[in-house]
Amino acid sequence: MKRIFQPGDYKVYRKTVTEADFARFEDGLVHAVCSTFSLAQAAEWAGRLFVLEMKEEDEEGIGTFLSINHKAPAFAGEELVIAAYLKSQKGNEVICSFEAYVSERLVAEGETGQKILKKEKLARILAPTK
Repeated sequence: MKRIFQPGDYKVYRKTVTEADFARFEDGLVHAVCSTFSLAQAAEWAGRLFVLEMKEEDEEGIGTFLSINHKAPAFAGEELVIAAYLKSQKGNEVICSFEAYVSERLVAEGETGQKILKKEKLARILAPTK
């Protein structure tokens, strides 16, 4: 694992909200706005931008936690800007805080955690038990 970032460094991920991001469950559409689930996925991706540069060829990242406070709607066609800030690196764990905005409107904020593991160890952990 490369230690090339410092706390406070940030990465930005931009995403245009589409109908695929809307809040839906098995019984259909709930709201025609970006769902908390979709925001969470975008937040994890923003934090993963650090992991992609930090991991070695024989390593991979895996999510460990996510907290999200969904504060405002994001509508179809609007651009979400998700900024992930490196909060800490402890051992092989990468912790980021994030903020998601549409223009000046804060849509969500929270934290993500990921660990960087050797691919062979991760394969053992993720192997189905018999």
